[in-house]
Amino acid sequence: MSRDRQIHLAAHFPGADHTTVRADPRSGSQIDFSSFEHLARTAERGLFDFLFLAGNVRLREHKGRIHDLDVVGRPESLTVLSALAAVTEHLGLATTVDATFNEPFELARRLATLDHLSGGRAAWNVVASSGAFTGENFRRGGFLDHADRYTRAAEFVRTARELWDSWTPDGEPRPFAHRGRHFDIAGEFTVPRPPQGHPVVIQAGDCDEGREFAASTADVVFARHGTLEAGRAFYADVKRRLAKYGRRPDDLKIMSGVSVVLGDTVAEARRRAEKIRRQQVSPQTAILRLEQIWGVDLSAYDPDGPLPDIDPVPEPRFTRGRTRRGDTVAVAEKWRALAQEKGLSIRETVIEAGGRQSLVGTPGSVAAELEAFVRQDAADGFVLVPHLVPGGLDEFVDRVVPVLQERGVFRTAYEGRTLRTHLGLPEPA
Repeated sequence: MSRDRQIHLAAHFPGADHTTVRADPRSGSQIDFSSFEHLARTAERGLFDFLFLAGNVRLREHKGRIHDLDVVGRPESLTVLSALAAVTEHLGLATTVDATFNEPFELARRLATLDHLSGGRAAWNVVASSGAFTGENFRRGGFLDHADRYTRAAEFVRTARELWDSWTPDGEPRPFAHRGRHFDIAGEFTVPRPPQGHPVVIQAGDCDEGREFAASTADVVFARHGTLEAGRAFYADVKRRLAKYGRRPDDLKIMSGVSVVLGDTVAEARRRAEKIRRQQVSPQTAILRLEQIWGVDLSAYDPDGPLPDIDPVPEPRFTRGRTRRGDTVAVAEKWRALAQEKGLSIRETVIEAGGRQSLVGTPGSVAAELEAFVRQDAADGFVLVPHLVPGGLDEFVDRVVPVLQERGVFRTAYEGRTLRTHLGLPEPA
């Protein structure tokens, strides 16, 4: 890795049951502003590029009810980020907003406002939904075909950028008109052009449509790959797609979601990691995960017993509002093979097979592994997903960031004020 190629870091405010450990006495509120502020200030102290908040527009259900371990009551994220803009100076502020159940004019206005309030630090993680389940909250159940979700999202982003570009360099609004398949709007945009030109666009889909959408439209990809080999394959595939859209490899940053567990020795770190994973995957959660794959009620099974010997339902309908795990029959067979090979129980199998990439070791070994991923083109950076809110990032910032700086692969000070500058992204024309 060349001296001028730096690792990019971001922080994710976790919220799903498979990430947070709320039984830990250090676990704080998921709604109090102090929790968001602590994590944001820690990320900025660590010179991270941005803080990333998830955002759901419907609570997820399992067997007709909200799962007990899911986070509920999370505040609206753009409002939270607007408040965080007042207590941070450099940290980018990113959130998920659905392109299916919003409209370009209103969302472009809110993102432009955040960009102005923060001095050019806004980012939008574009997601696309098509299901009637989510649509029921908007009286739009099933109105969008699944095949159209990315075409609408792409047109949504194009339209938002047209709105952001509609003001003159002298600060005067010009009339806009967009005529497309999904949007037919005209008028004058109410907010001057954002300081960044366009807020940074993030994308997280891993299917072929998602990869193409990232190559054509996104500035950052939030990837989830558990091995170096998988990361390198994804990195090469997405980067090679950029040329057809007239883009260079550096125009898109690929950042892999990771969790980190540290110890003074590798053995200590491994013991801590094992404890955390067992806290994340309770017996109740292990059965829920299994039911998501098998698609039938498995509440009578012992989490510490073997996997079911029954076949899974090919199209499970037990869980609503969660991303499907691909071909569930194939996943079940993979889990069975893993359990048989290692003699694992249900809970042990879920722990072994689930979760995102986790780096476990000393500060020095973790820093070396992060550098290796970037050096070998498996990522441009990482989105840190701590298991505790709000203090789960503190140890990484205090112990790993200084090592990365000593290795010359991470900044020692912010060199600009906008998120685009932090990420080394080109300014929009």
